[in-house]
Amino acid sequence: MQPQVAMERGQCEVAHVLEKLGNKIENLGLNTWQLRTLSAVRRCRTAALGGHIDACDNCGKISISYNSCRNRHCPKCQGKNRDDWIQARQSELLPVPYFHVVFTLPDSINSLAMQDPRLMYNILFESAWETIKTFGKKKEVQSGMIAVLHTWGQNLSLHPHLHCIVPGGGVDKNGNWQNIRGDGKFLFPVKALSKVFRAKYCEKLKERSPDNYTKVKKQLWEKQWVVFAKKPFGSPKSVIEYLGRYTHKIAISNNRIQSVDDKNVTFTYKDYRQNGFKKQMTLTHEEFIRRFAMHILPKRFVKIRHYGFLSSNWKREKLKLLQEKLKVKVLEKAEQKPFLPKCPCCKTGNLHRIAVFDQRGPPPEVSGWYLSDSQSSSPCIS
Repeated sequence: MQPQVAMERGQCEVAHVLEKLGNKIENLGLNTWQLRTLSAVRRCRTAALGGHIDACDNCGKISISYNSCRNRHCPKCQGKNRDDWIQARQSELLPVPYFHVVFTLPDSINSLAMQDPRLMYNILFESAWETIKTFGKKKEVQSGMIAVLHTWGQNLSLHPHLHCIVPGGGVDKNGNWQNIRGDGKFLFPVKALSKVFRAKYCEKLKERSPDNYTKVKKQLWEKQWVVFAKKPFGSPKSVIEYLGRYTHKIAISNNRIQSVDDKNVTFTYKDYRQNGFKKQMTLTHEEFIRRFAMHILPKRFVKIRHYGFLSSNWKREKLKLLQEKLKVKVLEKAEQKPFLPKCPCCKTGNLHRIAVFDQRGPPPEVSGWYLSDSQSSSPCIS
């Protein structure tokens, strides 16, 4: 009897493209951090990272699973991170309107973003927050914001922008909540937001990188910048659903990849110039990985940031008091139980880890002992 090996890879994955590319990846001009990240994605859930042996507490079936790389750019490793982050945010929601705002950099910034992504993206975060904070001060309230950085377009081109959640009001000097407007429209005029955002970004770029600012100054000021604002979310639950879609997204998910042959990759994308019409694009392995690597963030770069009364320091000291004033029933955080995946065979039992192994694979004597023991268990009926 052979153990059931958990097949983690789908039909087509980013990892498959990396395998096809092989040593040619060294000719793409990528930096060491990008190469390390791509190496982790390639080895994710393979024998190269070791794994563990699981047993079902219902049918007794033995299965072997390989470890995840846990890299934030890996298409297969975002589910649990996303769920944990959303669960932490649920206890912080207020019974107030929330808005979705998108701050986008013009394409004239792209060359600078490729040369120094840390600087360009830090300025993007700072400028977006200072723009929201400035408009809040005019209403005499402390604003709040959660911002998530995305750097890609649907076809994997460079398209840096921030998806932001902005509550529809703020906290006044007495610590009381103040709604800014209740007519269902966005808090601040979008055209005014765009002008202030551009001015603040250009000011910071000029201060920190004057030579680069001079190179793109004309293009930055002759184009209109885009700040997109949607109508308020329908409910706090809608905010959570939004967070689930955006917080831990990566440049491309594996389910968008349609085929990988010896030379090319074909994937789907939405053409928003044609109302989101779904199309297909085919790229060589080299071009696909080059585009994917453009969206690998610098080491330790923080891509989700909290500001104002949604910042960690403010929430730690004052959030509970504000929730009491708004009569929010704060749920106690449930004690986290160990995660036990369901058995893929019987679909009812839970898998329990009974042994771990490194990249050399499960020891024959260990796996043999468990396998002979599992033969006396009740047969699996699927």
